[in-house]
Amino acid sequence: MTSKHSQRKNEHVSLAKKFFNDESKAGFDQLRFIHQSLPEINIKDIDLSTYIENRKLNIPFYIEAMTGGSEYTKKLNNKLSKIAEATGIGMATGSQSIAIKDKSTVSSFSIIRENLTGPVFANIGASHSLEDAQKAIDMINADFIEIHVNSAQELIMPEGERSFYWLDNIEKIIKYVNIPVIVKEVGFGMSKETIEQLSNIGVKNINISGRGGTNFAKIENFRRPNKELNYLFNWGQTTVESLFEAKEYSNKLSIIASGGIRTPLDIAKSLSLGAKAVGISGFILNNLINNGVDDTIDLVNEIKNGLKVIMCLLSCNSIDDLKHKKMILSDNLLSYLEQRGIFY
Repeated sequence: MTSKHSQRKNEHVSLAKKFFNDESKAGFDQLRFIHQSLPEINIKDIDLSTYIENRKLNIPFYIEAMTGGSEYTKKLNNKLSKIAEATGIGMATGSQSIAIKDKSTVSSFSIIRENLTGPVFANIGASHSLEDAQKAIDMINADFIEIHVNSAQELIMPEGERSFYWLDNIEKIIKYVNIPVIVKEVGFGMSKETIEQLSNIGVKNINISGRGGTNFAKIENFRRPNKELNYLFNWGQTTVESLFEAKEYSNKLSIIASGGIRTPLDIAKSLSLGAKAVGISGFILNNLINNGVDDTIDLVNEIKNGLKVIMCLLSCNSIDDLKHKKMILSDNLLSYLEQRGIFY
């Protein structure tokens, strides 16, 4: 019999697919690069490698946290990890909190490491203890662990948490685990004030996970009996706004972008704004469900090639080169930056 927690995992996938929109609302349309007609570069020489803290990623994007905790999501994780292995990218699992409580669901997460030799990201909520974090790491022999902060999702979720004292937990996990810790939002973006709080307790890696992709306000509100919190559907900062909020920290911290990233151009813009890596979730999951494993492998390879094409057009041999490319900003985005006291 499927537990309520496992059923919730299935509902999240089902509703993420239901609300998926090909058009990203993450703000990337507010930015554009300046074409370079004489790139003086060979596309074959472009290096896509990057680092999160001291760990190398051969490709600067990975499959971001989505699934696990039920038989259905085990099947999805099996397929997603095979896609990651075939394309040389990393993969993050969905929240492992269910497997900490219910051992019968462990295999829905551990199957990722069975298939994937590349980077694997564990995932657990910020309310969990150091002991739980270590269990999540050991469960999948993780290279990184994401600690997700999701107050907006929890408050909208009918059965969610209502008390949020997380900084002490995060600080303890960072101090004692022996792999890089990434503190991650879940699609509501981050402010520079939040990033400063995290930096002050020793966080070195932050996934700003902005508004514009999978909308947990919409998903959790749909699960409420009266669906009365629809006024929160646009809560938070977009991915682009969040990247600007993080800009002054990009030389000090490893900033990761996620939320509504659909194209190689979105990835290039994220990296140009200071992100060290990019997580893609709903776009890949939706393609897998609709078109299968082989087509999704082709899609990921097309994204890798497309990123190289853009870097060639910008005369960039490396991700570091891309970070020096300024973009033209829309009036709306400029207004946001002015009001927030952010300079570009």
